[in-house]
Amino acid sequence: MKLFARPLLLLALVFTPLAWADSPAVLAAPAQPAVAEKPDAAVIASAHHLATEAGHQILAAGGNAFDAAVAVSSVLSVVEPISSGLGGGGFFLLHDATSGKQTLIDARETAPASGVPAAYLDAQGNLDRDRSVNGPWSAGIPGLPAALVHLSGRYGKLPLAQSLAPAIRIAREGFPVYARMARGYASRAEVMERYPGTREVFLRNGRPIAEGDVFRQPELAATLERLAADGFDGFYKGRTGRLLLAGVKDAGGQWTAQDLASYKVIEREPIRFDYRGWQITTAAPPSSGGIALASMLQILEGWDLPSLAPAQRTHLVVEAMRRAYRDRTFFLGDPDFVHIPQRVLTSGDYAQGLRATIHPQKATPSDLLSGQPTPLEDEETTHFSIIDAQGNRVGGTQTVNLLYGSGLVPKGTVVLFNNEMDDFALKPGTPNAFGVMGYAANAPAPGKRMLSSMTPTFMDNGREVVVIGTPGGSRIITMVLLGILGFDAGLDAQAVAALPRYHHQWYPDVIEAESGTFDADTAQALRAMGHTLKLPGDEAAGGRGSSHVWGNLQTVHWDRVSNTLSAGSDPRNPVGSGQVVKAGEPVAVD
Repeated sequence: MKLFARPLLLLALVFTPLAWADSPAVLAAPAQPAVAEKPDAAVIASAHHLATEAGHQILAAGGNAFDAAVAVSSVLSVVEPISSGLGGGGFFLLHDATSGKQTLIDARETAPASGVPAAYLDAQGNLDRDRSVNGPWSAGIPGLPAALVHLSGRYGKLPLAQSLAPAIRIAREGFPVYARMARGYASRAEVMERYPGTREVFLRNGRPIAEGDVFRQPELAATLERLAADGFDGFYKGRTGRLLLAGVKDAGGQWTAQDLASYKVIEREPIRFDYRGWQITTAAPPSSGGIALASMLQILEGWDLPSLAPAQRTHLVVEAMRRAYRDRTFFLGDPDFVHIPQRVLTSGDYAQGLRATIHPQKATPSDLLSGQPTPLEDEETTHFSIIDAQGNRVGGTQTVNLLYGSGLVPKGTVVLFNNEMDDFALKPGTPNAFGVMGYAANAPAPGKRMLSSMTPTFMDNGREVVVIGTPGGSRIITMVLLGILGFDAGLDAQAVAALPRYHHQWYPDVIEAESGTFDADTAQALRAMGHTLKLPGDEAAGGRGSSHVWGNLQTVHWDRVSNTLSAGSDPRNPVGSGQVVKAGEPVAVD
């Protein structure tokens, strides 16, 4: 057994210019990205090569894309505790090739009965930031385990235990700690080392995990085995359920057995709309991504973006972002608790009205867009993309929210809890950890799902099929937007994964961007239009700060004309993998 085999087609990190990006320093694709003919072939792109390989192993064993999704998701839960896990949640966008059915599996976390706004305020009535992002009070009831059971039982061909077997093996035998995992732990060590269960997992003889260590999690393997044997009850009840409740209680939180037992996965109708000949199918609320994409793309449909100069194109894209995020703030939440004017927000007429408010040469200050609801009529998170040989598709985005979530691991489980309660508007008008505000539509309530930015998305224009998604907090939606624009401009999957990124979210009123996204002339032109730019190293510009790179986009592409598959795995992430595997080919074994 080759414990640490490298992937078959691990995509490399190289630097070359892209015409569409107009950037002097762009992460770009290898000259020959992973491509294969479609018949009897399947393609998977994920944030870790062990997860990609596990998915192909399940396909080789007779599974379909949905079985492979269970394998990929569960392995990511083992090897990316910094980003996702059984203690978190996610969204899975599915396309069944036989029936044509498309559905969104909503596995978003829910608020426990104790998760009411007053629990998150200090004595002065201000938001208690430590409680909202650290420890037991920051955690919602996990949804990912229920999603794995649902996905396997309703859509898969193989037993759940078979699809979970790679994750169980890797949890028990271990994998090498990578640089991002070690850096993330260092940034969260103070919080994580508050809790005995977390210290048992992440400290080695008192020393924190370090790059190159073999990271073994035998208790997580046992947790996965109980899930494999007993399905939903194997996590939300029984031994695992008791250990989770005890861990919350010991850390000072308040969960009940009913909070766990009452969790339900919900299948929702995806958001669908057209953009320049593409049918876009994407996430519905409580994800804000689909409605925001519909608004932004339909606003932008009024211009021929590829023909515009870089500064002009960026200006228009930013103005569309600004308006969509403003609407996100006031109108979006859990559709089972609040009325969302979805028909209006996703309509072309509404987008046309928003387009008319954009000055072609001047930025719209965010404080000129009303700060009150307008009356209307009616390195955290991970993503994977799959197309199998039959044409079934899965786009899965899953998370524990911030790096290592809440930092709390209940003893005996190695289930690292999320800190998704911070994605609620715990105090109206107060920004969360991503600088995003919310009001009544996204206020917490027992059993309610917090608003999300996760945006797994399909694109289909009859000639090409794309599955795309990424982590990145509130930046997820704009990264997917830029990816869609890249595919529409004719870029291949790897070039799209490497595109430079910029972002605007209404407040703070700044454009954030990766290093090298804008050359000096473009930056100067944007500032002359009235935009404030927050660039890496530019501390004077305000905002929450920009990293030199962000996101971890994973995308796959099926060209129906040439009948070929290709994968794009973000070159910012050296352990990611995009693989195309034909039937009968050997698959790397971990």
